[in-house]
Amino acid sequence: METEILNELETNLKASIESLEGRLKKISAGRANPAILDGVMVDYYGSPTPLKSLVTISIPEARQLMLKPFDKSSLSAIEKAIFEADLGYTPNNDGECIRIIIPPLTEDRRKDLVKQAKAICEDSKVSIRNNRHECLEMLEAADLPEDVEKRSEDRVQEFVNKYNKIVEEKLEEKTKDLMTL
Repeated sequence: METEILNELETNLKASIESLEGRLKKISAGRANPAILDGVMVDYYGSPTPLKSLVTISIPEARQLMLKPFDKSSLSAIEKAIFEADLGYTPNNDGECIRIIIPPLTEDRRKDLVKQAKAICEDSKVSIRNNRHECLEMLEAADLPEDVEKRSEDRVQEFVNKYNKIVEEKLEEKTKDLMTL
């Protein structure tokens, strides 16, 4: 019983880290990164469709994304969706493809992005703490012998410390990436 609970905890903590990585990828460091378009949905023939399934994304220059749609008639819908997603970028439609120029980051903008990254990491830590709390409740409800329960609680705390350290490392890495000119 204790092993299943601890395995479930570790699975949940890994999912928290994967979510953190995905959210941090969306914070642009002033370079072209297709991940910034991950959440964009296009109204394609009346149904919301992920942008990535409608275009081929390439990076012709370090600060430019080029989106070449499979269906040229969807260009205006794609352009509108990018604009409405409020990413802070203006799409340029040349009739064949859409180009997105990523402007260089100012010092203030870099600091704002670091704050966003810290908030995302704090959310991950809250998720980790919530998982710890749920796991401890499950261990308590399992009516384990006292020594087994204490050992399990110590293992839970080891997992939490390990994953909190990973969150801190991810934040440090992203901060360094954002503050590098």
